Amino acid sequence: MAKFKNRSSERLIQICYGGMIAALYVVLTLVSAAFGLSSGVIQVRISEALCVLCVFMPSAVWGLTVGCLIANTVTEAVPIDIFFGAVATLIGAAGAYLLPKIPRLRRIGVWLAPLPTVLANAAILPFVLRYAYNIGDSMYFMAGTVAIGEFISAAVMGTFLRIALERTLFRRKEI
Repeated sequence: MAKFKNRSSERLIQICYGGMIAALYVVLTLVSAAFGLSSGVIQVRISEALCVLCVFMPSAVWGLTVGCLIANTVTEAVPIDIFFGAVATLIGAAGAYLLPKIPRLRRIGVWLAPLPTVLANAAILPFVLRYAYNIGDSMYFMAGTVAIGEFISAAVMGTFLRIALERTLFRRKEI
């Protein structure tokens, strides 16, 4: 992260990072929606890979949450889904930010960072699917399909993104 002597400049930079992450989340969700992958029992939101950005910058936590709120609104989700989807993203993003900071997990925390996103969505979204969209599948089935989709997007794609960022931008200290 770039360090500034002026705290207001640093705060402005963090706001810009969060805003760019929110916009990127929305765009990637719309790309997923174009292929029918962003909602429903089986969903693989490409945008969930961005949760690993929380490892590098705290502004990603609110950026992802706002991005999820906007993306769910634009994709015409019901109000319950808009709210609880954003809550699931907030919990997952906050967990991804905090997990590598646990002293005992410092070395493997960056590898485990996608786990809170997978677990938060697998725990919350089946209830949203059942009660907001009246999907009658088993809660365990829906939790499993959401977890698999989140694992593909947050864990697999997110890990590739994190490694690519570590090898390029963050090694050169550009962000």
